[in-house]
Amino acid sequence: MNEIYISTDVETDGPIPGPHSMLSFGSAAYTADKKLVSTFSANLETLEGATAHSKTAEWWATQPEAWAACRKDLQPPATAMRAYVEWIKGLKGKPVFVAYPAGFDFLFVYWYLMRFAGESPFSHSALDMKTYAMAVLKAGYRDSTKRNMPKEWFDKLPHTHVALDDAIEQGALFCNMLKFNQG
Repeated sequence: MNEIYISTDVETDGPIPGPHSMLSFGSAAYTADKKLVSTFSANLETLEGATAHSKTAEWWATQPEAWAACRKDLQPPATAMRAYVEWIKGLKGKPVFVAYPAGFDFLFVYWYLMRFAGESPFSHSALDMKTYAMAVLKAGYRDSTKRNMPKEWFDKLPHTHVALDDAIEQGALFCNMLKFNQG
């Protein structure tokens, strides 16, 4: 079975799930040859008893359009996460979670999947794009930032801090990295 790369971006109101909420998430499913086969996104109701982290709230104050986008058409987390599991299971291919940075995005997605859907189609695995860039570029981790990546890896796609926009943009970037690495 071929792998399907599920580029995922989350928007949150703090650094960790539980005390803080995932506000929105978006996923873009790509084949290795950069075909965007499907997308999924949801805006979530906040967790009961959770509060926004002060520094994150300050950042959101500078992003009014992205804030407005992630606060409309809210769904209960259980509804959204069960629908997300079904969407992933409906894709043709073995799902691989891909994010930049995976350590942050996967933390929230996995926590929400386990809490509200009782399973993770990704198992415990997540592919971090910055780590992958480090290996491909043969560079140090701290030197493997987007500004140091080859310009040809980037398509002209927006980075808006709207989860689905960013997932699509980062998925295309990952596929370009994959193509570069496979020569």
